[in-house]
Amino acid sequence: MADGTQLPARANVVVIGGGVMGVSAAFHLAEAGVGDVVLLEKNALGSGSTCKAAGGVRAQFSDRLNIELGQRSLEAFARFRQRPGQEIDLHQVGYLFLLDDPNAVAAFEQNVALQNELGVPSRMLSPEEAQRRAPLVNTEGLLAATYSPADGHCTPESVVLGYATGARRHGARIVTGCAAVGVETVGERITAVRTDRGRIETDTVICAAGAWSREVGDWAGVDLPVTPLRRQVLITEAMADLPPDLPMTLDFATSFYFHREGRGLLIGMSDPEEEPGFKLGRSDAWLPRLGAAIERRAPQLLDVGFTSGWAGLYEMTPDHNALIGEATGIDRFLYATGFSGHGFLMGPAVGEVLRDLYLGRTPAIDVAPLDTARFAQERSRPELNIV
Repeated sequence: MADGTQLPARANVVVIGGGVMGVSAAFHLAEAGVGDVVLLEKNALGSGSTCKAAGGVRAQFSDRLNIELGQRSLEAFARFRQRPGQEIDLHQVGYLFLLDDPNAVAAFEQNVALQNELGVPSRMLSPEEAQRRAPLVNTEGLLAATYSPADGHCTPESVVLGYATGARRHGARIVTGCAAVGVETVGERITAVRTDRGRIETDTVICAAGAWSREVGDWAGVDLPVTPLRRQVLITEAMADLPPDLPMTLDFATSFYFHREGRGLLIGMSDPEEEPGFKLGRSDAWLPRLGAAIERRAPQLLDVGFTSGWAGLYEMTPDHNALIGEATGIDRFLYATGFSGHGFLMGPAVGEVLRDLYLGRTPAIDVAPLDTARFAQERSRPELNIV
């Protein structure tokens, strides 16, 4: 296993960011035989956004590319115990989207048709069918729901550990507590990455820095339009009689969601009044809005106490879709960022894509439409199914 504490003088490729994207890229590169792969993480692995994620994994999206990335990743999560070799507490209990607006119902019917075309076993449900799967749900005002049994949730920390251990096993070097602070270039060629512990000569950089990616892109003259936005989650106290197969349940109108977490629930919701920025502390300002959403859709939870919670950062792009590709204007600067809340679940598939882009192979999934140039060329492709 490679020594992860010393900073090497040279690397074939430097991955910046130790969340799921970074460790997945490092694993897939090293597994493919790429030598001298170095991953830099300024804190602990997964300490940025990944280990503050809700852990949902799904293929229910509105964008064909996202469906394909989600589906391929679900397949990898299902066999994660064998490759790279780690128990991730995967619960394929399904995702249940609750719909109370006719326009949303029509949009989700189109989504389900596209998902089915691509092999995703999603389907429309009546409000009564939705409540049978999630008894906590109040069906008042509901018109329909969608459900896919292949979706679910797992433990982000375990996924990061599995990929990091696998990457080291194949010879990659993972250096934590080491912040990248710059990229050196000569003309259109990368020559080195500067860190707060020294300099690494390299001709290839992979930016997997999540909410911090805009600055990394700036070092190399690459525009990565990523904006940080705080999201918060809470963990309830133990609850009696929770169904063992309770799906990840989301009220699409409010983005309020919950899934089982131990003997209680993990609960979250986006806050429409949250202002962008690197705010990592918890705030109570959103609780009245969360309470209103709970009262409307799962009123039984109003009587349940909370034991803990945390805040993390979404990495938002203008169309709520990821940035994946290789930059133009500078040689060998690859990036995978801006997933706008669905990055954790796409980690396995995107790691494969980054490996193939580095090796000059054609990826199994064509991510060309997700390059950062799409905004300048007015070809954005909104992802509507985000929470």
